[in-house]
Amino acid sequence: MPAIFRYKGFRFFFYSNEGNPREPLHVHVRSAEGEAKFWLKPEVMVAESHGFDARTLKELAAVAEENLELIERTWNDYFA
Repeated sequence: MPAIFRYKGFRFFFYSNEGNPREPLHVHVRSAEGEAKFWLKPEVMVAESHGFDARTLKELAAVAEENLELIERTWNDYFA
């Protein structure tokens, strides 16, 4: 599980085995409260969530949007 960055106790990461064929660009976010998955293209949106309320998901989506370039670069470097 390569970690990309941390934000307020949330870990943004992706799984090493993202399916076969590999799923499109996305990021997982985990904390003690739960885990969520966000699709990043064509826009950032929640794919699934367990344990996070709507307010938290909105904040996490904004953080993913702000760090989209870093997430995409890390994804491409890892899977290249």
